[in-house]
Amino acid sequence: AKAPLIIRKTDGGFLYATTDLAACSYRADDLNADRALYVTDAGQAGHFRAVFEAARRAGVVSSDLSLEHVPFGLVQGEDGKKFATRSGETVRLKDLLDEAEARAGVEIREREATQDDPRSDAELDQLAKAVGVGAVKYADLCLNRESNYKFSYAKMLALTGNTAPYMLYSYARINSIFLKAADGLDVAGAPVVFADDAERDLARHLALLAPTVVELERELRPNALCDYLFELAQIFNRFYETCPVAQAETEDLRASRARLC
Repeated sequence: AKAPLIIRKTDGGFLYATTDLAACSYRADDLNADRALYVTDAGQAGHFRAVFEAARRAGVVSSDLSLEHVPFGLVQGEDGKKFATRSGETVRLKDLLDEAEARAGVEIREREATQDDPRSDAELDQLAKAVGVGAVKYADLCLNRESNYKFSYAKMLALTGNTAPYMLYSYARINSIFLKAADGLDVAGAPVVFADDAERDLARHLALLAPTVVELERELRPNALCDYLFELAQIFNRFYETCPVAQAETEDLRASRARLC
């Protein structure tokens, strides 16, 4: 038998269902929302299914408002158990982001030490924050949201694979290539010329951005966009290895390839 949805206890006390129904009413009547997303762990699926049904039966919301539960899986430690501190306490997000930033800073400074013209400490700190925080965010978004996943700083901060550092590196590289190739050219108005299959592959994948975003909005799965971007970075790298951009044979071809960047 289904568990009942208790809205008010016999002693007059209120429960989660009470406030959730009130929230449904507020989103329908005050916010005039047409879609309400409830992002919680997968264990709350039964509760929200009952709340949504009760809201419709009681006339709290109309059929014009879409109430959707968006479940996510659990974050686990590398040992496969619930992610927690050594003492068993819940890990605070601030501490987690600070640790990721610190680890990213160590790796960045090690690489920077080998450069002839190293960046300033302020620039390195800014870079470490972007990489560290980005790594945690991207790792959370790039997986199926309903799957449990093991939290690993090493995997998140890796320069290879579907990670934020790899994506940031690819983005920086593309910008650098574009600035060199586009110098003195009207790139925005340049026609795209396909002189190589690698150019067609890149253009074809770029055209898939709009349907990918539409799918993300419909299915509420950010990993679809992450997968698209990771594949795009790989396709671009193959394009760059095959097709010189700044050193293209003609100015028209240079402008075309710069536009694809």
